[in-house]
This record gives sequence, C-alpha cells and structure tokens, in this order.
Amino acid sequence: MALINIDTTIKRVLQTVAKIEPPRGVEMLTYKRNRGISVIRLGEDSFLVREHGYEEQEVQVCFADLARLLKSMANREFPRSRQVRIYQLDGPESRGQERKKI
Repeated sequence: MALINIDTTIKRVLQTVAKIEPPRGVEMLTYKRNRGISVIRLGEDSFLVREHGYEEQEVQVCFADLARLLKSMANREFPRSRQVRIYQLDGPESRGQERKKI
C-alpha cells in the first residue's frame, strides 16, 4: 500500500479494524519497514496490539481503548515520521513477513 499521512493513519486504522473479521488485522510500518505496530482482531471487541521497534510489547485491549493506545505507540515508534505504510494482515502469523523493498 502507499504511504499515508501520519495525521490520518490512526483514524484509518480504526475504521479498517472495525470492519474486518477475526483473526485479520492491520500493520503500520515506517518507510524503511524496520519499526511498526500491528493490530489484530481477536473477537467482537478484543484486539491484540503488537509494538516492534524501539520497544517490544503485546497488549490486548477493547475497541474503546484502542485509539488512545495506538496514539501513544505511534508517538513512540514514529517520532519523526510524517508518513507511514499500512498493510492488511490475513492473520497473526503474517505479521513481520518480508515486504517488497523499494
């Protein structure tokens, strides 16, 4: 997928994960694809958020807490980024797979 402005990324991710079926998800990556955040839908109101880059952590949250958590993780993982990449995931096992290089 193309590069997306960081200001609209969280809104777009929330809209996307609200529509997808479990266990699919979305992955946000930096331009160089070395840091990112993955959001995987586990159930009706349950999401697994994985952060990989400056910090490594996994958090399970409900949809109401997802926006706040994504904003804090994005500030930490993408401090100087103005654009990020968004990919759709088919499941938890597709997270971290090799992406096309530029």
